[in-house]
Amino acid sequence: MEKLTQENIPVVAEFGGFSLVFLKDKALWIKELSTLLIADLHFGKAAHFRKSGIPIPEPVHDMDLLRIQRLHESLKPTNTFFLGDLFHSDWNEQWEYLNNFLIRFEETQFHLIKGNHDVLSPKAYSLSVLKIHNQPLGLEKFLLSHEPMDEVPIGLLNICGHIHPGVRLVGKARQSVRIPCFFQTQSRLILPAFGNFTGLALVQPEENDKIWGITGEKIIPILSGTSIG
Repeated sequence: MEKLTQENIPVVAEFGGFSLVFLKDKALWIKELSTLLIADLHFGKAAHFRKSGIPIPEPVHDMDLLRIQRLHESLKPTNTFFLGDLFHSDWNEQWEYLNNFLIRFEETQFHLIKGNHDVLSPKAYSLSVLKIHNQPLGLEKFLLSHEPMDEVPIGLLNICGHIHPGVRLVGKARQSVRIPCFFQTQSRLILPAFGNFTGLALVQPEENDKIWGITGEKIIPILSGTSIG
């Protein structure tokens, strides 16, 4: 068993009787449902850029697959939901590579809640390991979607992606650092982009919003007194 240190003690929030575990790998674990949630992988983006004449090497995605492998070997989820933008654009050979990779985890049912970048043909999706959801999906106390939902019924939490949330922390000497984050408002929880080859959109928290920053080594609750740029 891994020894608990300050870096790997789980950061957990509660909602509706469920434990939401924030993972430093930029994913969310719902313990009681044995469910892993991942948003915005954007796999195949490097190949898409190469088709446009921009020489991005494909190994840029290797780190993402390694983290997916580590999460599934450790947690052994019953269900894994990709909250949209799993694959960046139109078909290329990396789609088959991704499917062959996911097939390894036989104990897990993989789901895709389609996002704006999920534009493959119905045939491509039907031949994949994924169960496809074209609309937001209800799961106990949660509404799973790609984009944040405009209206969320009272008592439910919309878990989504799309935004690629990040936060800029400013030090006393005005030095700053930008890091990805989990961003929770009263009715929704926005997950960080899982993909290594993605950008950040800095969030503007309001009173009572919550932020958990991700350093790569651990999760840091961002306190209300923290200087955010």
